[in-house]
Amino acid sequence: MTAYLNALGVICALGRGEEEVRRNLFAGDCSGMRAESGWVPERVLPVGSVQGELASIPPQLGQQSSRNNQLLLEAALQIEGELRRAIQIYGAARVGIVLGTSTSGIDEASRGIAHYLREKQFPGDYDYQQQELSAPANFLADWLQLSGPAYVISTACTSSARALMSAQRLLDLGVCDAVICGGVDSLCKLTLNGFTSLEAVSNERCNPFSVNRNGINIGEAAVLFLMTRQPAAFALLGSGASCDAHHISAPEPSGKGALQSMRKALASAELKPEQIGYLNLHGTATQHNDAMESLAVAELFPDGVACSSTKPMSGHTLGAAGALEAAFCWLSLLHNRVPPHVWDGQPDPALPALRWARAGAPLKQRRLMSNSFAFGGNNVSLIIGEAP
Repeated sequence: MTAYLNALGVICALGRGEEEVRRNLFAGDCSGMRAESGWVPERVLPVGSVQGELASIPPQLGQQSSRNNQLLLEAALQIEGELRRAIQIYGAARVGIVLGTSTSGIDEASRGIAHYLREKQFPGDYDYQQQELSAPANFLADWLQLSGPAYVISTACTSSARALMSAQRLLDLGVCDAVICGGVDSLCKLTLNGFTSLEAVSNERCNPFSVNRNGINIGEAAVLFLMTRQPAAFALLGSGASCDAHHISAPEPSGKGALQSMRKALASAELKPEQIGYLNLHGTATQHNDAMESLAVAELFPDGVACSSTKPMSGHTLGAAGALEAAFCWLSLLHNRVPPHVWDGQPDPALPALRWARAGAPLKQRRLMSNSFAFGGNNVSLIIGEAP
């Protein structure tokens, strides 16, 4: 059964809303990546932060106030009309919520704990539910007054890609008539220091697939799709997941898990590799991820496919990355353009050559794939395209 993507709300380092994100994405604009101090001791790091004031959490939901939920509310407000109409049509019990996150409100929790260690009491605005992984779905359900299924998937950097898969399953099973799905993650010290301890964070803008690549940049984002059975221009045509369980943090070096997820996505969409017009790579710019992914892509697409990593523009948004890059594919279909690959143009001779997307290049096929890979060998590939 086809899962149509009826509306998109998005906020990230590229901007707020479909129009601003589209303009900067296709221009290859990396100005949203800003060098900031204070995240990791004695380091200034590029981060994909959202600038300016965020929407305020309504007073009646004040206990759920967190930056993560504020980002989520920003995305929801962009498509509030479509969301309210779906609720009116289907009823509050028939609209579900499936989101991906890895941070939830952990930044507020970290600051609350630091305050407790200093003052022997938590600050007045601290509430444990801010940091629960279920917090984003609970907040959105309370804000919209929904009573359908509402839950969060947290599988690190595949979280929101899996949320889209799970949303489609709710429609297929007849549990829901509409599902609000996507992901949200906010910048926090815990994440940046964690990746720093893995020696995975670059001091410069990330440089995916370059011989000079030396690590990731972290970003923040919120992305929401309204998924229904009501026909729309674009749909989730296929998806595939695998778990090679190679290592707790390092990817399986041959790319077999990544290859399996891409092949399963093609099979579920009943497509062949040559029918894919663009591939959004996971492309984190770490040594191991880029090596693994390029091997998998070269094997699956021996004749090449236009591809790029968009992380130099948005940062790696962790639990929101899968939905964010699916949104980039949605925008590519809407505007018939592909996001360019932004790097220093110096390929790694140890890796198979890929066909890099250039700014302004049009789509030649109307079916797009997006890859998301995570700790523990967790891999997801999505295919978004024109609805059949």
